[in-house]
Amino acid sequence: MSLKIPKEELELMSNKDIAALILENSKRTINTADLYKKIMKLLNLPEATFESKIADFYTSLSTDKRFILLANGKWDLRNKHTSDKVVKVTTEEDEDEEDDEPTTQADEIEEDNYDDKDEEEYDDETNEELKDLVVIDEDELELEE
Repeated sequence: MSLKIPKEELELMSNKDIAALILENSKRTINTADLYKKIMKLLNLPEATFESKIADFYTSLSTDKRFILLANGKWDLRNKHTSDKVVKVTTEEDEDEEDDEPTTQADEIEEDNYDDKDEEEYDDETNEELKDLVVIDEDELELEE
């Protein structure tokens, strides 16, 4: 399959945009490796690029709403499919959100047993002591090291 776009124009596009064009012009779904190999061939990239960039390419596809990962492990454009064929790709953030599931009766009983007296009361003095507190996430901490 060949796109009718000059190589110079393709070089200005992101891999995700090229992947979207490939899938748009394809009648079949394509797995991650084959899709990236098609991009490499269109851009005349060296074979070493495959090993070093395939994981980033997969991540970019899974975070772009234009693409879906089908149950057969192949990618396609979301607008070509109904939602019942889509595989949900979960990330750590998605797993954290799963904790927000509806509560069960056991959860409600546990909440009833919660004693408000266990919480410390925070007054203005405590807030004053904490006003200069700085919270640093793990990524920032790694950058400082």
